[in-house]
Amino acid sequence: MPDRKTVKSAFESMMFVWGEPLDVKAAAEVAGVDRKEAYAYFKELQSEYEEAGRGLVIREIDGAFQFVTNPENFEYVRRFCTPVREKRLSQAALEVLAIIAYRQPVTKGEIDAIRGVKCERVLEGLIKKGLVEETGRSNAVGRPLLYATTRAFLQHFSFESLRELPEIEDIEGAVLAPDENDADEMEQISIDFC
Repeated sequence: MPDRKTVKSAFESMMFVWGEPLDVKAAAEVAGVDRKEAYAYFKELQSEYEEAGRGLVIREIDGAFQFVTNPENFEYVRRFCTPVREKRLSQAALEVLAIIAYRQPVTKGEIDAIRGVKCERVLEGLIKKGLVEETGRSNAVGRPLLYATTRAFLQHFSFESLRELPEIEDIEGAVLAPDENDADEMEQISIDFC
């Protein structure tokens, strides 16, 4: 069995090469350690990077780990990457995404009922962006498709898991009666897909 230093080094290399969040179970299998031990090694690495104040940090996303840039370096990275095309989500896309995030798994009919407007085209756009996916079928009449957010949703909004979503009492009320100021703020939200 490889020692702790070797396994952690291997995990760093795998995260760097993989680019996407690296699943703990898959990394454990490759390194020949159990999942619990692998998770502990990832958490150690995460702490080491944070304590060292490095330009890269390790972020946990839904039971997987990934290298990301240190948020403190955002302005430097932004200036380096400018001009970068930003694709903004429309108000309708943000509404549909919020409904899915808080109600998942949810059918298109349920989304339409909450918004009071058909969402088919908006839903297609969110699927193309990789923020939403089909997750099966409901047991309701006609067995409509169910939709949920993806790991990419967590990545783009910097959530470790869905438990980090802000609490909201009444999703219908929030979607149907947005404050004018909220609409301005929503238009400012953007996701970089480059």
